[in-house]
Amino acid sequence: MDFVASAVLNLLYPPCCLVCKTPVDEADSLCPACWRQMRFIEAPFCPRSGVPFTFDTGEGLVSPTALADPPEYNRARAGVLYVGTARTLVHQLKYHDSHNLAPGMARIMAHAGRELLAEADVLIPVPLHYTRLWKRRFNQAAILARHISALSGKPCDMFSLRRVRHTAPQFSRTRAQRRDNVRAAFQVADERRDNVRGKRVVLIDDVLTTGATVNAAARGLLRAGATAVDVLTFALTPPPGLDRGVH
Repeated sequence: MDFVASAVLNLLYPPCCLVCKTPVDEADSLCPACWRQMRFIEAPFCPRSGVPFTFDTGEGLVSPTALADPPEYNRARAGVLYVGTARTLVHQLKYHDSHNLAPGMARIMAHAGRELLAEADVLIPVPLHYTRLWKRRFNQAAILARHISALSGKPCDMFSLRRVRHTAPQFSRTRAQRRDNVRAAFQVADERRDNVRGKRVVLIDDVLTTGATVNAAARGLLRAGATAVDVLTFALTPPPGLDRGVH
């Protein structure tokens, strides 16, 4: 689009904040107030779970949760805490078809997961069961994965990992209930095992909460012969104490 056409469009349709619709200078951006609510995850954080520490605990120290209940995946990283503006962005993408949010969210993810992506052989989005995909018409994890693939140059495999069992929504369930709900829900088809065998996989999803869903997905990939599975999400649900001050 040339400069004149862009100027005309901005005059007719002034750019607004992606979240609160306050006028902004550039399209597909956030206003200062919404940007300040973004809680970006930076070091120090747990090298396994990606959960931020409130103080520097020393290199390589793993969080108590990851020690007590080690995940199936190798490492997890997320761009932001699932609070404030980040929660709104996820809901808008997931439930309101706001696909224009995906490129910006993917850039945040690619930055947070740059170490994982550098070592990855393939990106795989956490799949939806076909019945839920038919109702929703799209998989937000797949949309994010496509953008991260374009940013990183890593191939994206949309079809090897399947959700073979329909599961109830995870929200409002306890950690144990979430784990039971997605047990044996993911599988790599026999004819597609060569796509993951011997590969380092980065699983892509929108939010990491208890890790039950990505654990089940990682287990399916490892059984199919993946060398290692890492997890990259846009947001991470904060442990108690880290979400204070933002709602």
